[in-house]
Amino acid sequence: MKPVEPFFRDTGAGPGIVCFHANASHSAQWRELQDDLAANFRVLALDSWGAGKSPPWPTDRVVTLSDEVALAEPVLATAGQPLILVGHSYGAAVALVAAAQNPDRVRAMALYEPTLFALLDAETPPPNAADAIREVVAKARLSLEAGDLDSAAERFIDYWMGAGAWEQIPSQRKPAISASVVNLPGWAHALLNEPTPLQAFSALELPVLYMVGKHSPASSRAVARLLIRALPNVECVEFEDLGHMGPITHPGPVNTAIMQFIERL
Repeated sequence: MKPVEPFFRDTGAGPGIVCFHANASHSAQWRELQDDLAANFRVLALDSWGAGKSPPWPTDRVVTLSDEVALAEPVLATAGQPLILVGHSYGAAVALVAAAQNPDRVRAMALYEPTLFALLDAETPPPNAADAIREVVAKARLSLEAGDLDSAAERFIDYWMGAGAWEQIPSQRKPAISASVVNLPGWAHALLNEPTPLQAFSALELPVLYMVGKHSPASSRAVARLLIRALPNVECVEFEDLGHMGPITHPGPVNTAIMQFIERL
């Protein structure tokens, strides 16, 4: 049987950088960053399970963040080592787990709001800052069970981007987003049940750029509070005008921060 491999975009030449995208997105979200870095780096951006052109979300098992790391392994191997990991939201959580599992292969990380909600539950059992995203997932699940993908997508997008955000998305883009949210319960399970403890990230001595948006939801900002305190070699950047989806809505300032961080390594 042929091994399952992800689709990935491969640009440039030089030391390797691997980019992980957010939920309801795909590798193309990093296209501008790839173009910006291609003169000096080989930049690979992959599609995660069920995203873009990668294999569909498995139905025969519960997918974990470790499964996402395993899917990415051919891309990580192609990038060589030591490499730099870039990630946003769910993708940033995958990058963190990848680094914790094999720190020797990672030179540095640039992360925009990893959504490792399991860290919040480990610190303080519910009720806690993850309750709002749990509620969104529960309501979206009901919409999915009723076959109403648009309603599920609206709940998801409005949580992360603000009330009314779904209505502002161009109609031609909505079908792809709606189709992707069938994986929402799986994403939530992976993030809320990730077993890697906070102490594992405390052992990562590598440089980390941790980016947050001032207007992001309490859940991702609460995760940031824990990780920024735990990571031993972290530089934090807060974007005054951005929210959780900053790398997609305003790639310019986010990509500039990432490039400046990489230049200082």
